[in-house]
Amino acid sequence: METQLNTLYGQFSRKIDAYSSILLRVSLAIVYIWFGALKAFETSPAEKLVQETVYWLEPSIFVPLLGVAELMIGIGLLIKKWTPIVILLLLLHMFVTFFPIVIVPKLCFDTTLFCPTLIGQYIVKNLVLIAAALTIIGKHHQQQSSI
Repeated sequence: METQLNTLYGQFSRKIDAYSSILLRVSLAIVYIWFGALKAFETSPAEKLVQETVYWLEPSIFVPLLGVAELMIGIGLLIKKWTPIVILLLLLHMFVTFFPIVIVPKLCFDTTLFCPTLIGQYIVKNLVLIAAALTIIGKHHQQQSSI
């Protein structure tokens, strides 16, 4: 039984490896396009967080511009030849998404770093997006090296 499971797992993992990079690329693109559109059309639930974090800029201008930038990253993720620059922009964007933890920590945590609010959880989940972006760039580099 264990041998059969190992065989099935091995076959599945080899097949999925061929598609894993594109699945990550498309799923990240969907997230960026969706969240970017929400900001661009000023319907994002994260709008208040952005306003309180970047309080020195006019929200009615900055939030839609941020949305357009996120839309561009999302669309760029779908264009393979743009991968290096898009991933760089994505990682820069991800770095900035952690600013609320420093600028408005009361919005991010209830009592300690171990008790994130929903907003804090929203920010911490970006670690997964960063790992996905790094995986995409690693796969992209491997594919370019093998050409």
